[in-house]
Amino acid sequence: VQLQASGGGLVQPGGSLRLSCVASGSFFVALRVGWYRQAPGKQRDLVADITGGSSINYADSMKGRLTISRDNTKNTVWLQMDNLKPEDTAVYYCSGGYGGLGSYWGQGTLVTVSS
Repeated sequence: VQLQASGGGLVQPGGSLRLSCVASGSFFVALRVGWYRQAPGKQRDLVADITGGSSINYADSMKGRLTISRDNTKNTVWLQMDNLKPEDTAVYYCSGGYGGLGSYWGQGTLVTVSS
């Protein structure tokens, strides 16, 4: 399985971005996919994940400002991020696995929240 993350960029505080994670390989419907973020000098933290059956979890750090979704016909998971804050600035990674996360990683996409 290969994961390709995209959609990052520069956005002003209060703005929105939608990140995409496209998977290649087999059996996407069973793949659990999560989004992590890593700010400079900090550890990589999970912010949201979605199972093949679309069960969803959000981390408290961004809860209420995130929507994760998937389309199994397009092998794609999206992360909609709203009301972004400067402290959300980080490299965002998608990760996948059959069961737990972390077996497969995308290359990361940079989100910068700044005026």
